[in-house]
Amino acid sequence: QVQLVESGGGLVQAGDSLRLSCAASGRTFSRYVMGWFRQAPGKEREFVSSISASIGDTYYADSVKGRFTISRDNAKNTVSLQMNSLKSEDTAVYYCAAGRALGVATTATLFDYWGQGTQVTVSS
Repeated sequence: QVQLVESGGGLVQAGDSLRLSCAASGRTFSRYVMGWFRQAPGKEREFVSSISASIGDTYYADSVKGRFTISRDNAKNTVSLQMNSLKSEDTAVYYCAAGRALGVATTATLFDYWGQGTQVTVSS
């Protein structure tokens, strides 16, 4: 069982940066692929980024590529999402997720554990 707690959300202006963090419980954090998803009002949850368990391979949605950076610290059981050059369309609730899939996972169904989410609001 893995419990995930996100933090770092808030209200920022377009062009600003924000760093989201996700703290995970459990002793096997390093074995999980970690991901970030987001859900805007009236829209379905969408993939943002993920990082593999072992090598730390990363993958990004086209909409955030070049602006967002995912990283993990297996010693601290944390995964972070650095978000730069934020746009109003980045406004959403951001969710941290953990899964047992090998490699980089981009589909929500491959993730077994989810956090409660943190709100990110970008004003234009």
